[in-house]
Amino acid sequence: MDETTDGEQRAIAALEASGLRYRIERHGPVSSLAEAAAARRLRPDQLIKTIVVRRGEGDHLFVLVPGGRTISWPKLRALLGVSRLSLPDAGVAREVTGYERGTITPFGATTSWPVIADARVPGRAVSIGAGAHGVSATVDGSRMVLALGATVADVTEDEQD
Repeated sequence: MDETTDGEQRAIAALEASGLRYRIERHGPVSSLAEAAAARRLRPDQLIKTIVVRRGEGDHLFVLVPGGRTISWPKLRALLGVSRLSLPDAGVAREVTGYERGTITPFGATTSWPVIADARVPGRAVSIGAGAHGVSATVDGSRMVLALGATVADVTEDEQD
């Protein structure tokens, strides 16, 4: 079994176990947020990126960021009460989640790291990665944050052009 299939199977099994209603979308390669949104028949801000953040040695968390937005490091540091956070390199991100970049999701990750969801995630349908390139799950954002036990807070800002 190849790793992409394994990742997708882990993510879908975790979605099943969560009790969430979800719809799996599969599409070919996309090169932009706009293309991905069109392929999923959603607005760009409904696509949720899962970012792995390193808080300390062996201590990571997932941050759920709506499309068109980026992590506001000052807001996230203030929320967590820390002075330093970083993004792990691709190898470490894979090691601590079981997923390669571009496929990372809290669903089915090899470690259940804490989840911070930006305040714009709940209250609407959203699409989150499902463990493989071009595979996503559309879910109710409010129910997803509850299922993940996520802390919901304003931790993002508009992406700069």
